Amino acid sequence: MNTANVYGWGENKGRTESIIGNWFAKGGDRRDKVVLATKVYGNMGADGEAWPNHDKLSAVNIRRAVDASLKRLQTDHIDVYQFHHIDRQTSFEEIWQAIDVLVQQGKILYAGSSNFPGYKIAQANEIAARRGGTIGLVSEQCLYNLAERRAEMEVIPAAQDYGLGVIPWSPLHGGLLGGVLKKEATQGRRASGRAADALADTTVRAQIQAYEDLLDKHGVKPGEAALAWLLTRPGVTGPIVGPRTAEQLESALRAAELELSEELLSGLDEIFPGPGPSPEAFAW
Repeated sequence: MNTANVYGWGENKGRTESIIGNWFAKGGDRRDKVVLATKVYGNMGADGEAWPNHDKLSAVNIRRAVDASLKRLQTDHIDVYQFHHIDRQTSFEEIWQAIDVLVQQGKILYAGSSNFPGYKIAQANEIAARRGGTIGLVSEQCLYNLAERRAEMEVIPAAQDYGLGVIPWSPLHGGLLGGVLKKEATQGRRASGRAADALADTTVRAQIQAYEDLLDKHGVKPGEAALAWLLTRPGVTGPIVGPRTAEQLESALRAAELELSEELLSGLDEIFPGPGPSPEAFAW
């Protein structure tokens, strides 16, 4: 189960943690059956202004943010506490000192990153190794899907070399990979948000049409194929899904059992070519 302290945004920030906490409070061993991950970085100041230590990764903000998240989540520990973004003002020596204390207190079990470039994953774990006794990052949550494969160049290789699990967010790229054109044609459902912006580009629209046509030929649903493709990628632990309906949840679960043929995988690579390995992708 994945969330962040700022989710809910604006005057509702913290709301998603509270919803999860209220669900845990219903009992039935709910908490024991969940791997709970939340994030720290965003501004949690009541007045909306980012005063020092109201956001980012200073030791004092990390300490305060953990306690506030635990209270909203109605639990005594967080399984994976993730840094939502890099903090250019705070050293990893300070960050790891704060995390070590929280691990010793039993408030968190592991630390992870989100939206980190490859060099920051390396820097974080090298400094953790020099400290001795600091576990370092165990996971990286990054934007990764068929339509956005830049993570393959540096982020995923760094995560693999340092033993991090990769947790892709936005696996359907804002709905773009979920059969958006077919829904538009058969159900009159117009794309919105990121998907609508992308489809305004005729090149992208043609690419998505080719994607949907390929999957239709193979008898596979687009959303399920996009999730199943991620599960074939080296280093990927599992994509983050955010179903709004029971039908969408069932579709996501089916994707875990879906096996994509080599022919289909090759076809997907032709439509959505990756950047290639580093450094060969930009050098020799």
